[in-house]
Amino acid sequence: MSQSTITPPEQQHGATPPTGPGGGGSPLGNGLKQRHLSMIALGGVIGAGLFVGSGAGIAAAGPSIVIAYAVSGLLVMFVMRMLGEMSAANPASGSFSVHADRAIGPWAGFTAGWMFWTLLCVGVAIEAIGAAHIMTGWFPGTPAWMWVLAFMALFCGTNLAAVSNFGEFEFWFAALKIGAIALFLGLGVLAVLGLLPGTSSPGAAHLLHDGGFLPGGMDGLLVGLLASVVAYGGLETVTIAAAESESPVKGVARAVKTTMWRIAIVYVGSMLVIVTLLPWNDPAVTEEGPYAATLDHLGIPAAGEIMNVVILIALLSAMNANVYGSSRMAHSLVSRGQGPKALGKVSGRVPRRAVLVSCGFGFVTVLLSYWYPDTLFAWLLNMVGGVILVVWGFIAVSQLALRRRLEREAPEKLVVKMWGFPYLTWVALAGVAGVLVLMVLGEDTRAQVIFTGGLTLALAATGYLMQRRAAARA
Repeated sequence: MSQSTITPPEQQHGATPPTGPGGGGSPLGNGLKQRHLSMIALGGVIGAGLFVGSGAGIAAAGPSIVIAYAVSGLLVMFVMRMLGEMSAANPASGSFSVHADRAIGPWAGFTAGWMFWTLLCVGVAIEAIGAAHIMTGWFPGTPAWMWVLAFMALFCGTNLAAVSNFGEFEFWFAALKIGAIALFLGLGVLAVLGLLPGTSSPGAAHLLHDGGFLPGGMDGLLVGLLASVVAYGGLETVTIAAAESESPVKGVARAVKTTMWRIAIVYVGSMLVIVTLLPWNDPAVTEEGPYAATLDHLGIPAAGEIMNVVILIALLSAMNANVYGSSRMAHSLVSRGQGPKALGKVSGRVPRRAVLVSCGFGFVTVLLSYWYPDTLFAWLLNMVGGVILVVWGFIAVSQLALRRRLEREAPEKLVVKMWGFPYLTWVALAGVAGVLVLMVLGEDTRAQVIFTGGLTLALAATGYLMQRRAAARA
C-alpha cells in the first residue's frame, strides 16, 4: 500500500525529526551553500564516462552519435524534470527512494534505494581503479593499490567531516571540469569555423563523406544510444545533496531548470564538434579518447596529458560524489526502517557509520577487481549495468502518482512542474522500457539486463516481506 499523505517517510518510523531547514526530515545538516549546489549541478553532468566512454559510441555510431546523445539526453531531461518536481516539493536525502516509498510503497523505496547504493559503491571502485591507472602512468613503479588506498582514505575522510567539506571539494572539481569543457568547446567551434590559427574549416566532409552520417546503420546508432545513456548517470546526486543545502527548494528548482541547456551544450555540442573535426573511424578516437584525439588534431601541445589531468579530476569528483550519495541513501533507508539500525547513527550531523560502510564496500569491490577480475567483479559490473534505467522507471511511476496527490493536497509545493504531464511522463517511461528492450536484444548487454533483473527481483521480494511484517506489527 502506498502512503496516503505526503508526510515524509523519514518520520513514519520514529526517526529523529528535522533539525534544520535543510534537514529534509532527517537530522542531517544544511552545510551546502547555494554556490556548492549550483556547481554540483553544473559539474555533475561532466563525468569520466563523457571523456572516455564516448569513444566507443562514436566508433559504433559515427556522426549519428550526435542523434544518440540528443535522444538519450531528452530522456534524461524528462527524468530530471520529474525528479526535480518531487524533490522541490519534498526535499529528502533519500531523493527518489523516498518518493518511491511515498508513491508506491516501502518495498519500492527499499528496492530503488539499495539498488542505487550498490551502483554508487561499485562506481567508487571503478573510479578508484581508473584514477590509480593514471597515477601509475605518471609514477611508474608505484603499485596501483597504493593510489587506490590513498584516494579511498582521502574521500572517506572528507565525507566523515562536515558536509561543507564535500561541497567544497565538489565546487572546485566542478569548476575545473567546466573550465576544461568550455575551453575545449571554444577551441573546437573556432576550428569548425576555420578561425583557429593553423586550421581550416572541414565543413561537412567528416559528417557526410566518411561512410555517411549513419555508417553503422541502425545497429551502430543503437550502440551509441546505449553508451550515451550510461554517460548521463550521476545527475541524480544533486537532488540528494539539495536536502543538506541552505535552500533545498530553490536549489533543486534552479538545478533542474538548467539541465536542458547543460545537456545540449556539454554532451550534444561536444559530440558535434568532435565528429565534425575528426573522421569517426580515426583509430585515435578510441585509443586516445575522442577529446584528446581532437586536441591532438588541433595541434594543442601535450593534449594527451592535459586530458589525463581532466579525466583524473572527473574520476576523483565522481568518487567523492558517490561516497557522499551512497552514505546519504543508506542513512535515509535506515531512518525509514529499511536497513541495519547500526548505520542510522548521526554524529556532527554526518551519518559517519553509513560513510564508513559505503567506503568499505567500495574498497572490497576494488579488491575483488584484483582477485577475481573475470568472475566476481565482472558479475558485479553486470549486476549494476541497468540499475540506472530501473531507477528512472521508479522515478517516472512515482511522479505519476505524487503529482495527482500534490495537486489535491499541497498545490503550492509544485514549484517545478513536469512538462506535458502526464503524457511526457508516459513517453519517458516508454523510453526507459525501450532502452531495456534494446539491451536484451544486444549480445553485449543482455547479461546486464539479466543480472540487474535478478538484483531488482531479490530486493523487491525482500522489501515486500519487510513491508508485510511491518504492517502485521502495526
